[in-house]
Amino acid sequence: MVTRSTRTSTHPHKDGINAAIDLFHRRWTMRILWELRSGPVNFRALQTACAEVSSSVLNVRLAELREAGLVDHASGEGYALTRWGEELLGAMEPLVLWAGRWQKARKA
Repeated sequence: MVTRSTRTSTHPHKDGINAAIDLFHRRWTMRILWELRSGPVNFRALQTACAEVSSSVLNVRLAELREAGLVDHASGEGYALTRWGEELLGAMEPLVLWAGRWQKARKA
């Protein structure tokens, strides 16, 4: 798998966490992954779920996520998480739980 350089990832021997941070810091990346958590979604539905993202940005982010091996595209089904993408969302479960507690505390 070839990794695409982003504005901040130009070092060819970047360690795993820094490469992941460089991918995830890009606007809409995590939101797109989150919206794919329940299964395949076509482009229009994904754009609707991410209401403010332009089609050009969504295309770029999906290409980056496909290149990174986190998202795949099947004709007729739409975009879906790969095994690596699903593993990532599983690793995010503690963050999801924390976010729920944090939001409740802020409202209290």
